[in-house]
Amino acid sequence: MKTTLDHLVVVAHTLEQGVQWCEATLGITPAPGGEHAHFGTHNRLFKIATPAYPLAYFEIIAINPGAKGPANPNAKRWFDMDSPALRAAVAQEPRLVHLVASTDELLAARLALKALGIDRGPALPASRHSRKGVLHWQITVRDDGQRLFEGALPSLIQWGKAGDAEPLRLHPRNSLPRSGVSLQSVAITHPHAAKLQAAYEAVGLGGVTLETGEANITATLKTPKGEVKLQSLGI
Repeated sequence: MKTTLDHLVVVAHTLEQGVQWCEATLGITPAPGGEHAHFGTHNRLFKIATPAYPLAYFEIIAINPGAKGPANPNAKRWFDMDSPALRAAVAQEPRLVHLVASTDELLAARLALKALGIDRGPALPASRHSRKGVLHWQITVRDDGQRLFEGALPSLIQWGKAGDAEPLRLHPRNSLPRSGVSLQSVAITHPHAAKLQAAYEAVGLGGVTLETGEANITATLKTPKGEVKLQSLGI
């Protein structure tokens, strides 16, 4: 299977807070994104792709106050967005909390993780409108909404609808303009780095440095404000 880093996830208390943080921290205004009715969230996006990370983009996501909430009232939002600890942290400042990996064999990737005793969650179909058409994808979301490994185990995404001949044709990287921000590296430390390494190898994901240590995700970005390092700090 082919698996690569798809996007970084920054959660904000509100989308307005996220935009202000992005302008102050990274020196750019993120592009419009869309709404996710199934989870009651909305986002803003920008491209951070480089030759090393050809699909990479940046997502700032927040709970949408104008939405009714998750379609299933008993379900949890994705990316631990209902976690009291995460919500308390992002109420102070938006935080890098997760990464998503794109694969062309979502079922095989889920089974590979299951063989390691890791339940990444079912693959849920999702869609939203973009400037170039409707984006369709499937993404793994656990019923409890948990990211696992303090966000260091990527959610898995497969773009397009079943049977699409060109599933990446409407990938967000194709509808986003150059942002002036580019991803230089992603590094993870975690107490269970060996198990994370096995999980990464099982799905064929590279381009991420893994070491044993306190739980943390570090993304290094080249921006109009110079080099910026974003960290999850164990949230």
